[in-house]
Amino acid sequence: MAKDGVKARYVTPPYLTITSPTHFTLLTGRYIENHGVIHNMWFNITTSEKLPYYATQFKNEWWDNGTLPIWITAQRQGLRAGSLHFPGTQSTYQGETQTVKEVEPRFYDQKKPETKWQENVEKVMGTWFSEMDLDFVSLYFGEPDGTGHKYGPDSPERREMVKQVDRTVGYIRSLAEQNGLADSLNIVITADHGMSNVYRNGLVKEITVSRIPGFSFRDIAFHLVDFGLSGMLLPKKGMLDKVYNALKGAHPHLHVFKKEKMPKRLHFANNNRILPIILFSDPGYVINGFLPVQFNAGEHGFDNEEMDTKPFFRAVGPAF
Repeated sequence: MAKDGVKARYVTPPYLTITSPTHFTLLTGRYIENHGVIHNMWFNITTSEKLPYYATQFKNEWWDNGTLPIWITAQRQGLRAGSLHFPGTQSTYQGETQTVKEVEPRFYDQKKPETKWQENVEKVMGTWFSEMDLDFVSLYFGEPDGTGHKYGPDSPERREMVKQVDRTVGYIRSLAEQNGLADSLNIVITADHGMSNVYRNGLVKEITVSRIPGFSFRDIAFHLVDFGLSGMLLPKKGMLDKVYNALKGAHPHLHVFKKEKMPKRLHFANNNRILPIILFSDPGYVINGFLPVQFNAGEHGFDNEEMDTKPFFRAVGPAF
């Protein structure tokens, strides 16, 4: 693709560098604080209810915040759009939905997703573009993220998964050619974020918030921690400064901000859904809540200036 088209040295994703927020930035062109999909998880600070990533895909109000994804913008300009498995696919936006869409199933065959990916490519190239005459399609593969989490980004397992993804990209180009689309179809391949190895060698002081002197979860009304290298806290009334002062400087690899003091370059403050205290760690250090409960070998969610967060970009077609 780089030889026939273009490539970038890297892409700088938005902060917070996790799946749904960054994908919605890809779809909308807006910072996360502007489009409002601020986490993988839907949550309610009044009831303390949280929904996991997959269930949040079906919470329409989480996605439909007044910002239009490219599917709807395209259709309002007279084009036809589709989406297969891309985060945000399930929702409607201002009452509108894509011309055709298919939501990612809850579970894939984790041992051999390449077969299913090829079937999806055949559907998009042979039916959606060729027969249904769509103008734009977003197509999502959830790897090598899952393998990188489980085994680490530098692992042989992750390298083998990248080979599967690479063959699938080749299959996309091959079927574009077979279906007579090569001269008219622009193909863009990128990702939502990168990943770092998690340090667990016995020499690293892990970040466990409950063990920080002066901090107590009794002072917290609601929290989102134990989800990688980032977290958010809602202190109880009158406890904001106490919580902040206990956490600030408590670990050399933990960064703690009141949301109004977040670095402007991160564009992660100006939204009511963002909680008053934001935490993120340096690459390799996960943030635990009460106890160390995270066992992934690879993680993401940290500062988007770190090179490990930055994905690739390749594009080929008549526009490039």
